Amino acid sequence: MPIRIPDQLPARDILVREGVMVMDDTTALRQDIRPLQIGLLNLMPNKIKTETQIARLVGSTPLQVEMTLVRVGGHQPKNTPEEHLLSFYHTWEEVKHRKFDGFIITGAPIETLPFEEVTYWDELQQILDWTETNVHSTFNICWGAMAAIWHFHGVPKYTLPKKAFGVYRHRNLNPASPYLMGFSDDFQISVSRWTEVRRADIAADMGLDVLMESDDTGLCLIAERKCNRLYIFNHVEYDSTTLADEYFRDIANGTAIDVPVNYFPGNDPEKVPLNRWRSHAFLLFGNWINQVYQTTEYDLSEIGKHRHG
Repeated sequence: MPIRIPDQLPARDILVREGVMVMDDTTALRQDIRPLQIGLLNLMPNKIKTETQIARLVGSTPLQVEMTLVRVGGHQPKNTPEEHLLSFYHTWEEVKHRKFDGFIITGAPIETLPFEEVTYWDELQQILDWTETNVHSTFNICWGAMAAIWHFHGVPKYTLPKKAFGVYRHRNLNPASPYLMGFSDDFQISVSRWTEVRRADIAADMGLDVLMESDDTGLCLIAERKCNRLYIFNHVEYDSTTLADEYFRDIANGTAIDVPVNYFPGNDPEKVPLNRWRSHAFLLFGNWINQVYQTTEYDLSEIGKHRHG
């Protein structure tokens, strides 16, 4: 089954060209099934690029998915046209009465700021609390994952001496996890962050299961049974050229940055980079969507009612 997104969303044409099945409203209404309701809280400044990356992965499963685009109401992004926001996005205040099978919270380029100094931190804390009662499963990405694990467990983030930047080998620490079904023992994932969360701060009584880790860049993926949360600190959703775009942007801005590790062939920025993480990105999101489908309530209104603290 395809993903259901607004007909005029820019991501639609891109996904259709790539062969991702996209459903129109007429077809969706004709099918006698309940589509999974997936919300995307997009905190990235270039919302069009990020929503396309996420929609590509969410739309790759054999289930019908309806994706709702959400933004924080107290922050105005600089790199997305106002018309796009008004046409396709809802503020959280506008959707907080709803319930979602799955909810994705993206990263944001504010890693080195203390959480309390983020302009929309109060609203984000309200959203995180709301997910406990209104969302069956939450998928938190990069800064969004660091914010969530700090909010729920007090696990701090640490500023790195230099940016963790490139494509790094990771280990599958729990092959029996439903989220890692089909994963290799060893695989590569793109990393782009100035901060980290450390294993030493993950206490046994937190109910957190470390699923992926890198010898070079540390923790990558953590699962939490309570509220069915995932925390991923790296970027499986990135396009093939995203690290290159970040590298050349930083060079142009005069920011000191190393060539991303294991990314450009021969470590030469003039060469076209190779994507070494795409298959595992589709696999991880497919496994997550499958888990959501297998465990969520058929009646959306029942989500959160039987959850114990």
